[in-house]
Amino acid sequence: MAIKEFIVSNPKASIIGISFLVTLVMTLVTKYFTNQNRMKELKDMQKACQIKLKDHKGNPEKMSEINKEMMECSMEMMKHSFKPMFITFLPLILMFWWLRGAMTATVLAGNWIWYYIIAGILSSIILRKVLKVI
Repeated sequence: MAIKEFIVSNPKASIIGISFLVTLVMTLVTKYFTNQNRMKELKDMQKACQIKLKDHKGNPEKMSEINKEMMECSMEMMKHSFKPMFITFLPLILMFWWLRGAMTATVLAGNWIWYYIIAGILSSIILRKVLKVI
């Protein structure tokens, strides 16, 4: 019950703290349940394809071939990102359900989600850089 009391008495700080902790857990799950080396390779391949596309603007056949290669890279990256999503999906849903109930008694009852989203985005940017997660 002490957690709910802290949330009610400090809604902004608690939502920012919760957002940071959730983002930290999700970032760590992503780091350790994806092949980071392969993800970096795929990202580099996509960057190379984008450069090739600029070089071959007048050649529709070559552009189509390059787009196909980019699509294959994107599909593989998406496949790799599903594993962390499956691991974190249910706990996140339960956490949001609990948090929504806890936030109804605060002054942020209608706007807490915006604080959560903004804090989550900023936390994600920082944590991904610090932890070197792709």
